[in-house]
Amino acid sequence: MAVPASPLSHDTIIQDSWSRCRAFGLDHQSTPAFDQLPAQGIKQLLESQHSLVQTTHQEVLPYYENILSNSNCLIMLADNQGQVLTSWGTQRFIEPSLTRGFSAGASWMERCSGTNAIGTALVCEQAVHIEHDEHFLKANRFMTGSAAPIFDAERKVIAVLDVSSDSYLPPSHTLGMVKMMSQTVENRLILNLFHGQHFQLTFNTGLNNLDSQWAGLLIFDESGQVLSANRRADNLLGIRLSRVSVESLFKVSLLELLNQPEGLPFSLQASGRNRFQCLLKRPKQVPIQPRVFTEPAVANPAPAAISLNTLHFGDSRVEKAVRQAERLLEKDIPLLIHGETGVGKEVFVKALHQASSRNKQAFIAVNCAAIPAELVESELFGYEKGAFTGANQKGSIGLIRKADKGTLFLDEIGDMPLPTQARLLRVLQERCVQPVGSSELFPVDIRIISATNRSLREQVQLGRFREDLYYRIGGLTLELPPLRERSDKEALFKRLWEQHREPSQWAGLSREVLELFSRHPWPGNLRQVSSVMQVALAMAEEQPVRPEHLPDDFFVDLEMEPVDTQEPLAVDLNDVEDLNRQLQAAGGNISYLARRLGVSRNTLYKRLRQSEG
Repeated sequence: MAVPASPLSHDTIIQDSWSRCRAFGLDHQSTPAFDQLPAQGIKQLLESQHSLVQTTHQEVLPYYENILSNSNCLIMLADNQGQVLTSWGTQRFIEPSLTRGFSAGASWMERCSGTNAIGTALVCEQAVHIEHDEHFLKANRFMTGSAAPIFDAERKVIAVLDVSSDSYLPPSHTLGMVKMMSQTVENRLILNLFHGQHFQLTFNTGLNNLDSQWAGLLIFDESGQVLSANRRADNLLGIRLSRVSVESLFKVSLLELLNQPEGLPFSLQASGRNRFQCLLKRPKQVPIQPRVFTEPAVANPAPAAISLNTLHFGDSRVEKAVRQAERLLEKDIPLLIHGETGVGKEVFVKALHQASSRNKQAFIAVNCAAIPAELVESELFGYEKGAFTGANQKGSIGLIRKADKGTLFLDEIGDMPLPTQARLLRVLQERCVQPVGSSELFPVDIRIISATNRSLREQVQLGRFREDLYYRIGGLTLELPPLRERSDKEALFKRLWEQHREPSQWAGLSREVLELFSRHPWPGNLRQVSSVMQVALAMAEEQPVRPEHLPDDFFVDLEMEPVDTQEPLAVDLNDVEDLNRQLQAAGGNISYLARRLGVSRNTLYKRLRQSEG
């Protein structure tokens, strides 16, 4: 139960790394070796790390799509030997002679590639940011990199996530992003490891951040022994958790803890002074331990519902969609939700499920675009024991049968392969599922709601979507408008701030930020706002959220002016009066002036903010 180790300072990390590089026999002129694996070695590497790659893809892709997709950057996942497994993003900024270092099987360990984010993060086992000139090898100084190690349930480093770019992105943002992504992956790996077979306690400093990736996570058994915990739990409780009793961590008896209602928040006092808000999730099958835990006579309350009325704050188009959906709640009429990516289709459908008589049954959401085409049928319909080499030898019932008596949400159904569409049509017509490799039919009672960001009519005309399935799923089409067209944007921004802020962050959003948010096109819609808000709150800490706390990618979408070809301005950045004069001459355009000065928007904002102090 040791206290978590204090992180090394940035200067110490760089100095120690350069010393190691010299000990390896490297000098600044050395060429990165990358120790590229042969083709067969790469194949074996990817096969052995398939689960890690798949989990990371699911957790990292939303961050890339909603925050970093417009940045000139590359996200890489490497194993604990520094070998690249996969990547997301652009490689346009990479020096042509070094492209092999950014492909699967290339190694970024310090002994062959010098000081770099991946290799150095692995050595010191903490998140690091390496600036251009901090790379030991001059060949790597075309880029900056931020990397964070990924730990497994036993606190062993199993991988590292890296964000590399050739631009001068603020270190605080890229480092903050890579920490968030690595924590999200770690949480998912822990949950996947235990498959819901034990008690799960989520806790944090306030109600509004209980669903955050920064929440503490404990997995414990029916005797109260902690089986696993994430690093956030270590930090919140001030100890490194390993095989301790949950009763020793909180001032609560096991009986009292296990009798807490599932899905409803409650408060716990830690053994120290801190008090946390908590959520308890019970295992799928609780072992019978009558002397330790007795189920209360009254059934547990249902999880807090997502109210349909909280989906809008006065926008007439969203309100119309809500009212139409309410009228069909208990009718066997299929719904098709249409809207851009990120407008909140899944949240909308969850609210429908919670408002219906099926709310105590399963809600199963399937993103048809996220499942590889070759796996869609087995994931949806299940498969018989022995149907696939390397698959679960017990077989799988599939997601459709998991939704029996409940709601099945098929998101991005326009991306479903045609053969799968034919099988789905049969399920809808016969209300039976036939698993892959089986001749047996299993009846199902499901409410299907579909969603798409495409025009399915056009897809039908192009022969990419079955016409008969289109009419089967599209009884009523509801349109959710993009955020840029909504009339209740400001109320939405404040609501998202309230959901993501820490309890101490009462300062709110500055009027400057609200005006920027109102002007922004938000191509990623509500999902993008949520991601930007989380980053901004992390940067602002207890201050009001100001423009300098927003990620640079936010401004790329906001102002797409042509690249400026004028000579850089020779202005002293410490002369705030001169900076204000230049800003006035630039018509108040921060982005334009930042480019003329050769600095980032964040740097310019901070300099201008000095005049307010």
